[in-house]
Amino acid sequence: VVFPSLLSRGQAVEAENVTVLEGGTAQISCRLQNYDGSIVVIQNPRRQTLFFNGTRALKDDRFQMVLFTPRLVRITLTNVSVSDEGGYFCQLYTDDTHHQVATLSVVVLPEVPIVEVKTEAVEGGEVELSCLSPRSKPPATLRWVRDRREIPGVISQQENVKTVSVSNTIRIPVERKDNGAALSCEASHPSLAGQKRIRHYRLDVHFAPTVRIVPPLGILREGDSLSLTCVVTGNPMPRDIQWSRVNDSMPERAETSGTTLIMTRLSQSHNGTYLCQAHNNYGRAADHYTLLVYENVSVSVTPTPPPDSTSQTHPLFNPGAVVEAHSAVPYAVIGGVLALLVFTVICVLIVTIWCSVRQKGSYLTHEASGLDEHGEVQEAFLNGNDTSQGKKEYLL
Repeated sequence: VVFPSLLSRGQAVEAENVTVLEGGTAQISCRLQNYDGSIVVIQNPRRQTLFFNGTRALKDDRFQMVLFTPRLVRITLTNVSVSDEGGYFCQLYTDDTHHQVATLSVVVLPEVPIVEVKTEAVEGGEVELSCLSPRSKPPATLRWVRDRREIPGVISQQENVKTVSVSNTIRIPVERKDNGAALSCEASHPSLAGQKRIRHYRLDVHFAPTVRIVPPLGILREGDSLSLTCVVTGNPMPRDIQWSRVNDSMPERAETSGTTLIMTRLSQSHNGTYLCQAHNNYGRAADHYTLLVYENVSVSVTPTPPPDSTSQTHPLFNPGAVVEAHSAVPYAVIGGVLALLVFTVICVLIVTIWCSVRQKGSYLTHEASGLDEHGEVQEAFLNGNDTSQGKKEYLL
């Protein structure tokens, strides 16, 4: 914008308004018309003389006289700050002193916003977050975004020595699943030409720990080794993870390495329930594992695994099925042999009884016949039968 000033004898001076970014360089120009060699003075907003006819009057190296001609007087100001903002006077000293003012405006771009946590995020509660742009001119526009959607907030402004502080505060409910969720605060400004200054933030949700013991696959027998891993989650992560044995002391050969419990050369004395515990400032949790060590079996048959080895019916998941598979064959053989022996004994008994019955029947028949003949002899003696009828011998 040019402001002309008509002076005596037709002389005139024009001043141009200037807008510059903070930290940039401003050019302040005074245009002259019909200049006759009068004195030209340039003053700052505090009415301190910067230059007198091209000669420096104020010791500020940021100001430089770059051009002094009968038509144009130009100075430069480097590293501009908001304190330099205001009206710069271009004056012609004639019989009547007249001047024109060139207004310097300083634009302050917003920096990347700052995120302040007003209340910490705890599972089941609310978190209060504030996005702050400490200084800008004109005021910046702030907004919160999550998953490309704006989160409505409360906006406030506060002036601070020619600049403005802007904040946008939100309150949102949080759960455990929100831990690590990405939010962003975006600052836009007319002088950014569509660009944005963005601050990214990830939710830090505090919650009580969870504990899960990873069990071994298959069954455990005497002499095997056991490694139990305790998987722990929580925020903050529990530092003190404890292994214990329910209602008993830990075995002598039990060692812990981080979150893992290791036992070698297992025996049935290791049987029991083992407990993994963890805690933080927001709660505690535990999980247990019951150890059952089986005796070694001398006769064993390895069962054929089913097509789906992860099925819950696989012997690895059913120790009883494994024991039955190892003992079924010897019992079946012994049972078959015993059944055969019993069957043979029964057959022999039947044959023996049958033969005995037949022999007894035959003896009784002959004995009856002998009694008949004996009766005839007795009758002959009693009747006095003549022996001339023939001699008969009887065998008694």
